Amino acid sequence: MTIEDLKQIRLYRQHLTDPTDKLTVVKDLCGLQCQFMSYAYHSLRIRCSETLDPETFGEGLVKNWTLRGTVHIFSEDDLPLFKYDTGSYKSDEWDDTTYNGTLWISGERKFYFAKLLCDLVSTGTNTREELRLKCREAGMTDIEESYIFNGWGGLFRPLCERGFLIYKVQEKKAFALSPEYVPTKEGFAKREQMRRYLEHIAPATIRDISYFFGYSQTEVKRILDALPVKDLCIDGVDYFYMEEQPGDCPEIPDCIFLSGFDQLMLGYEKKDSIFLPPEHLRGIFTLTGIVLPALLLKGRVAGRWSRKGKKIEITPFRKLSKKEIEAVESCASKLWGKNTVVVYDD
Repeated sequence: MTIEDLKQIRLYRQHLTDPTDKLTVVKDLCGLQCQFMSYAYHSLRIRCSETLDPETFGEGLVKNWTLRGTVHIFSEDDLPLFKYDTGSYKSDEWDDTTYNGTLWISGERKFYFAKLLCDLVSTGTNTREELRLKCREAGMTDIEESYIFNGWGGLFRPLCERGFLIYKVQEKKAFALSPEYVPTKEGFAKREQMRRYLEHIAPATIRDISYFFGYSQTEVKRILDALPVKDLCIDGVDYFYMEEQPGDCPEIPDCIFLSGFDQLMLGYEKKDSIFLPPEHLRGIFTLTGIVLPALLLKGRVAGRWSRKGKKIEITPFRKLSKKEIEAVESCASKLWGKNTVVVYDD
């Protein structure tokens, strides 16, 4: 097997050349990271055999903190799997939080505002701004606000992690009460998540798996030991997977407009990526933690892109051939319509 064969298999397993329904996509890929909902929608859209409505595509999906401590969309049925038992489900125990040795917010005040937020969401007050104003009316101070509505999750993150709230699957940040569920045991959950990775994102190295899940390599090896794992070697590198390799994968497409935070970029150690040339790493993975939409030409990142209405702006990382430009414009037309205009930055 060659690296080009490996690319074909990964594209196929990630449903980029084997499109299917949306619930299968999010289950197979362990959800989709969604700091920006438009990115998650596009990532799902390019993998789906069905037409997705941007207003209703979230039906049957939930949004919560999962892998690597980041927000993902995933199937509502998988809440017990990704919010597995850590002993905190529905817990109302809250500790004080300090910052630089000074009390930021007490456990008692966390308890008060946690209950208030859940009560407000249950009655239909659910956007961040609506909730902020209601908390202000209830006596929230400036310093308490800086904690409760902190951009890194604030009080909402533990409320989501403890099974009280979920984010609505929409662009505007809003919340809903979490469906009731019984969290699975941690060991089972980690093995099942790993199984999905090995069947639908792998073949992958230990470093890749460690990067994707945020586990130590020791932890990865421990979980792999509990699964019927297969391995193969390409150019002296060991790759692990489950299930037999598909023998007749489709050819690598001429052009794919990958989403920002796409699983094809996040599924493997970025410095070892077989799709992203190392000299273009910072063109996609910024120093501020953003993973920009990548332009994939014949299985290799050749630039990044952004969309503004009917205009697609391409920032090439190298000079594109006439054939490549034709492939880009054909792909853009299929995705966004014949009136799409493609422009190229210098």
